[in-house]
Amino acid sequence: MNFLAHAVLAGDDPALIVGGVVGDWIKGPLPGLLPADLARGVALHRAIDSHAETHPAFQRSRARISPARRRYAGVFVDIFYDHLLARDWPAQHPPLAGTCAIIYRHIAARTPELPDHARHAMALMADENWLASYAGLTGIADVLRRMSRRARQPNPLAGGEVEFLADAAGFQADFACWYADAQAFAAAWRVPAEAGPG
Repeated sequence: MNFLAHAVLAGDDPALIVGGVVGDWIKGPLPGLLPADLARGVALHRAIDSHAETHPAFQRSRARISPARRRYAGVFVDIFYDHLLARDWPAQHPPLAGTCAIIYRHIAARTPELPDHARHAMALMADENWLASYAGLTGIADVLRRMSRRARQPNPLAGGEVEFLADAAGFQADFACWYADAQAFAAAWRVPAEAGPG
């Protein structure tokens, strides 16, 4: 669910960015029905997810989620990490609005090659500007509310932003540690294709 992080960790390659963002909607073996370059982006998405699940900082963040919501800890941490990335964006990057617009353009250019359910999700993402909305607590509250309606009932997703507020500094410290390592991990993963022949 950390779409912004996946987009940024994909680097400058539009296909990796699109595959990274759409990765949660692509199931099964790759490439499946996807073009090879988009499938590689999904593969990077999956590699980043695996890296996160085994990373000590990510595991610390999962442990910060209260027992009542811990079954969904990975979902909460993904969303909180995108919130931190978007919230603190100006310190690291060009303007967030411009970056989001570029990501949405890359996705729109490849939408016809995506499965139908993924096309619908990507259209909603752009229309509702999910990526930039994560910068505010109201944005992550809205995301959790929408997810709660779509997920199996009953679930504790709605209102889950209180988990972040209960230990914002702890999540921020975890994120800073994980994100630095994730940047190095993703850059190393991308090297074979970026290096090219010879």
